[in-house]
Amino acid sequence: MSKETVWHSTNCILCSTNCGLQVQIQEGHLVKIRGDKSNPRSRGYTCEKPAQLDRYQNHADRLTSPLRRRPDGGFEEIDWDTAITEVSAKLHEIRQKHGGEKIMYYGGGGQGNHLGGAYSSATRRALGMRYQSNALAQEKTGEFWVERQMFGARPEPDFENAEVAVFIGKNPWHSHGFERARVTLREISKDPQRSMIVIDPRRTETADLADHFLQVRPGTDAFLLAAMLGVLVQEDLIDHDFLDRHTSTFRDLQPILQEVDVAGYSQRAGVDPEQTRAAARRMGRAASVAVLEDLGIEMAPHSTLNSYLEKLLYVLTGHFGRPGTMNVGTHMGKLIGTGSDNRRSPVGGHRIITGLIPCNVIPDEILTDHPNRFRAMIIESGNPVHSLADSPRMRETLDALECVVVIDVAMTETARHADYILPAASQYEKTETTFFGGGFPEHVFQLRQPLFDSMPGTLTEPEIHSRLCRALGAYTDADLAELKAAAQAGPELFAMAFSRILAERPDLAAIMPVVLYETLGRTLPAGQEGAALLWAASQQLAASEEEAVRQAGLEGTGAALGQTLFDALLEHPEGVVISKDLHAVSFERIQTEDGRIQLLIPELLEELQALATEPTPGRDDTFPFILAAGERRSNTANTIYRDPDWRRKDPNGALRISPQDAERVGVTAGGRVRISTKRGALETVVEITDTLQEGHITLPNGLGLDFPDKNGGRSVRGVPPNELTSSEDRDPWAGTPWHKHVRAQLEACD
Repeated sequence: MSKETVWHSTNCILCSTNCGLQVQIQEGHLVKIRGDKSNPRSRGYTCEKPAQLDRYQNHADRLTSPLRRRPDGGFEEIDWDTAITEVSAKLHEIRQKHGGEKIMYYGGGGQGNHLGGAYSSATRRALGMRYQSNALAQEKTGEFWVERQMFGARPEPDFENAEVAVFIGKNPWHSHGFERARVTLREISKDPQRSMIVIDPRRTETADLADHFLQVRPGTDAFLLAAMLGVLVQEDLIDHDFLDRHTSTFRDLQPILQEVDVAGYSQRAGVDPEQTRAAARRMGRAASVAVLEDLGIEMAPHSTLNSYLEKLLYVLTGHFGRPGTMNVGTHMGKLIGTGSDNRRSPVGGHRIITGLIPCNVIPDEILTDHPNRFRAMIIESGNPVHSLADSPRMRETLDALECVVVIDVAMTETARHADYILPAASQYEKTETTFFGGGFPEHVFQLRQPLFDSMPGTLTEPEIHSRLCRALGAYTDADLAELKAAAQAGPELFAMAFSRILAERPDLAAIMPVVLYETLGRTLPAGQEGAALLWAASQQLAASEEEAVRQAGLEGTGAALGQTLFDALLEHPEGVVISKDLHAVSFERIQTEDGRIQLLIPELLEELQALATEPTPGRDDTFPFILAAGERRSNTANTIYRDPDWRRKDPNGALRISPQDAERVGVTAGGRVRISTKRGALETVVEITDTLQEGHITLPNGLGLDFPDKNGGRSVRGVPPNELTSSEDRDPWAGTPWHKHVRAQLEACD
C-alpha cells in the first residue's frame, strides 16, 4: 500500500462533538476524508462539513513567522528568540507596574485545540494573572451556573435510548451536540413508539422530523417553558417518588407552578395552548426523556431563566439517572475556565461563572479610567473582534490596551490589533484533543496524533508557553534535572518523583503543565510532547473514578492504572473508551451541599414569578424585525474556515426572511437589502423561506471574514454578524449576549 493510500485516524474540529475521521494525506494536504468506523463514539458518522478541512490546514492566511507591530501600524517579521524575549519583558513590565491581575487571558482552544489553553495556565501563573474569558462565556455560562446550583455537575442526554427527545432552541441536524446526531434523529422520527419535541422560532430541519413542533415567538421561550411546567404540576404528571428521594423543596416550588396561567403564557409565546399541553403530557407520561438546549434560548431574553426551566422539566418528571434520560458521566480533565462562581470582575463587579468573565463586559473592564482596568491581554486561539458582540467596540477595546499578544494559526481580525503575533502549529500538525468529549455510560476520549510536521516558522502552544515561562524566570534547567532523569528511568520512578518534587516545590507545581512538557514530554515520540499533560489527567481520573476506569477494561491500581490509561490514549488515535458507568452513579456525582438536586434558585424564582406581570413588548417602528444573528446552516461552520471558497452553496450567506416580510419590504429572492440595528448597518442578499414567522429574520454564522482575494487584495464575503450586535444587550445574570434577539430594520436596496 502506497503512502498516499494509508488512512490515518483523527477527528473533526468544527463542533464540540468532534466526530472521528479517517484521512489520506499527500504533500501536506488532506486529500480524502471520511468518517472513522473504528471511533467508538461516532462509529463512522460524519456530516458534510469536514470534507473541506484542507481549507483549514492550507490557506492564504496561515502565519509562518512571529510578527511585531511597527510604529506605523504595520507588522514586521522577527525571530522566535526576539519574540519570546520581548513579549515576556513587556508582560513582566506591566506586571511590575500594575500587577499581574491587570493582564487578561482570552481563548483556550476552540472546538478541538484544548491543550494550548491548558498549557497557558503555566504562563498565567508565572505572570500572576487572575482573570480569563472565552467563547463559552457568551453561550453556556448561564446554563453552567444553573447546573452548578441544581446539581453541582453537568448532566448529559442519552438520546440513543430515549423514548422522548426534546430540543429547545437547538437544531442538531446542523449543530449536532451529541454523537451521530442525524442518524439518531432519523431513528426517533421513524419509530412510532418514540417522539420528538422541538421548541424553536424557526421551522428547522429537526422540527420537520418532530412529532410536536412548538414554534414560539422569538424571545418568549420562558413563557412557553413555564406553561409546560404548569401543565406538569397542575395535571399531576410529576414523579413524586423521585422528588421525595432526590430533592427536598418541591413543596416550595409547587405553588408557584400551580399558579402559572398555561393558556395565557402559551398565547404570549405564540403557541396554541393545546400544543403546549400535548407536549408536556408526552414528557410526563414517557418512560424516558432526554433534553438538550442550545444557543436559541441561551442568547435570548430570559436566557438563564430558560436554562433553569428546561432543567426543571426533566427533574420534575424524574428523567435522571436512568437509560434514555439525563446522566452525569466522567470527564478527562476539566473544561477550560472552571472555577468558583463567587468572584466578580474587577471593574464592573460582574458575576464570574466557571472562572470566566462575561464576554459582553470585556470592553467595560478596559474602556475606563478605573484603576483596576485591564492593561494587557493574551489572546489564544480566539477571535473576539469577529466572534463577540459589538465588533467596533471590541476593536476600540484592544487598541486601548498597552499590550496585546495573539497566539494563533491565522492572521485573524483580532490579530490585526495585536502588538505581537506568535504563530502556532495547526491542529493537525501536533498532538491535540478536546475536553468536550463524553458519552454515557461509556466515556470516549480521543488523542489526535500529528498528521504533518509543523509548518516552518511556527511552534506548538506547549512549546510557546514553555519558552515564555523560562523567559519569565519560572524555571531553569537545574530545577527540572531530577524529573528529567526520572522520566528517562521509567513511569514508576517518574510518578514517585513527580509527586514528591511538586509537593516540595510549589513554584513548580504552579507551572505543572510546562514541567510535564519539559520532562515527561521530552521522552515521548516526536510531535507528541504536548500529550504529557494528559498523563496527569489520566492519573487524576484513575484516582477519582477507579471503578469506572476498570469497567472500561483498563488494568492496574493506583499510579499503574493511570499509566495504563495514558498508554491507551497514545496507542489508540482512533479514540478509546476510558470509563464505563452504571446509571445509578449519576446520583453519587451530584455535588450539592446535601447531595440532593436543588429545585430552588431564589433569584430565578423571582424572575419566573415576574413573568406574570411582564409587559408585552409593543411594536418598535424603528426596528420592527427580530434578527437571529448567527444561524447554523449546512454551509456554515466556525471561523477556522477562513477561506470563503469552502462554501459551494450560498457563498454570501443570505439573510432569510418570510414571504410576507419580503413582500412588505419590497424585495425578491436574490435581491439586496440594507439591514440596520442600533449598532450598525450592512447590505446583504435575501433568501425567502416559509420556515420563518413574520417579523423574524436570520443571518448565518461564520461569514464576514477578511481574506486575501484573487486580485492580491483583501475582501469580506458575507455579513459579519457582530458588526450589528451590541454588547449592552445581555442577560442580567450571566452577561450572555442576545444574539438571537437583535432588533433590526430592513430596506430594499435600489
